[in-house]
Amino acid sequence: MLCIYHESTDPYFNVATDEYILKHIDEDCFMLWRNDNAIIVGQYQNTLAEINYDYVKENNIAVVRRLSGGGAVYHDLGNLNFSFTHTGKDSNLSDFEKFTRPIIEVIQSLGVNARFEGKNDLMIDGKKFSGNAEHIHKNKILHHGTILFASEMRNVSEALRINPVKYIDKAVKSIPKRVTNVSEHLTTKISLDVFTRLLMDHVLKNFPGSRLYQFTDDDKKKILQLRDQKYATREWNFGKSPEYNFKKAIRTNGGLLEMNLEVKNSKIEAAKIYGDFFSEKGISEIENALINTMHEEKAIRKKLSSFPIEKHFRNISLDELMTAMF
Repeated sequence: MLCIYHESTDPYFNVATDEYILKHIDEDCFMLWRNDNAIIVGQYQNTLAEINYDYVKENNIAVVRRLSGGGAVYHDLGNLNFSFTHTGKDSNLSDFEKFTRPIIEVIQSLGVNARFEGKNDLMIDGKKFSGNAEHIHKNKILHHGTILFASEMRNVSEALRINPVKYIDKAVKSIPKRVTNVSEHLTTKISLDVFTRLLMDHVLKNFPGSRLYQFTDDDKKKILQLRDQKYATREWNFGKSPEYNFKKAIRTNGGLLEMNLEVKNSKIEAAKIYGDFFSEKGISEIENALINTMHEEKAIRKKLSSFPIEKHFRNISLDELMTAMF
């Protein structure tokens, strides 16, 4: 098994790396990696419904859709991610406990009572520190998971704090759980770098035939191409969201503004605006203009910038309209 630790903290590159080791490296792999601030959403989720859009925008948090299903997770540099790829028979590929066992063993060796619980979570004293997901490609599986070691918990909660009333859809929903950092439970404090080395050494020692591997220049070139053409694109990260209805009401200087959108394949198919605001020109032109526009801020701003917004919505700005749409 090839054991890989790479220094990139680019979320788009790193999620692309998972696909690369699954589909383009024949040998089984174990990989450790970290992302700078990012939300990683499951393949079958409605991205906008999983994120606190305003917080994500204000803090320049990357949003990336992964190959596997499951719920959304927040990554920062205090979070360590691990990936396994394994070739086998379809009937025995998926085994969450097997792939998380090395993580449990290392943390237990540090005197912490870590356990595998439920379907795919690792817990300490009833609090989650690791979520896991899997994706099968032909006769090969990608298992990957998070390890909250020293993450900023406020950022975790704020980035994933959503209003469930805003979105009505059939997408897979994340299930919030109480979370914790591994470092909070250590009697002898160690750094994340030390923990990373302990985990890598444990895998190298306990998996016969394991050896360290560094991506070649050709590997990196192909991963970068996958990053740019897929994982860094809005079409992949947002456009794959299923059909949904969106509803949000805000208070403005001009009165209450309520936005109702029907969205399919990321395009607005119907728009209705309600409220107790005043309008000189009416709002039907605005509603019609939104139809066939991507439910994306840049596209909507461009479409509405040609309209005299003040005449359609007295004392309501274009920025406030944007706020009501996300």
